[in-house]
Amino acid sequence: MTLTKPIFRKECLKKIRSESKHNKFYKDALLNLKLTQELQKHKYKNILFYHPLPFETDIRKTLQKVRKNHKVFIPFMQGESFKMVPFRLPLKQNEFGIFEAGKTLRNINNIDIAIVPIVGVDGNLQRVGFGKGMYDRFFENLQKRPYTIFVQPIVCHTNKLICDTYDVTCDLLLTPKVRLVSKAKVKK
Repeated sequence: MTLTKPIFRKECLKKIRSESKHNKFYKDALLNLKLTQELQKHKYKNILFYHPLPFETDIRKTLQKVRKNHKVFIPFMQGESFKMVPFRLPLKQNEFGIFEAGKTLRNINNIDIAIVPIVGVDGNLQRVGFGKGMYDRFFENLQKRPYTIFVQPIVCHTNKLICDTYDVTCDLLLTPKVRLVSKAKVKK
């Protein structure tokens, strides 16, 4: 059977959801440490985080550290994509169970770094997400491409090229145990 993006997505989600819960706190702490170290290597002012779903990597500790000295944004779902809004409390849960900050009239479309949750990646380090294309549409509308860090609780990677040309590519993939740099970035 040929591996396709929908089949790979299903396999990755099954792998992520069946992962043992007893050491999730430890794995999240490891990834937060790695993520904080990576962010310290870059000069940045504006950064896009996400608020995690229960099976995604919980990066809220890094978000709390970073927001003290930098502008932090999170997605606010809007139609088939989302817009960035400043991270501010309280967060409210939308109809899909995702926590969001309040809507803003500002149209923010310039960030330095984007931290993006993923389900899996292909051989080009292109994102396999939940299948709605929201991040793809969002990245398409940015003024410039930010440094992009994909995070996931466990590595789910295939060497096959199964993604479409419009799928978001990362500069760096982080899991609690794996750090993978894009080949395009290594060549520079």
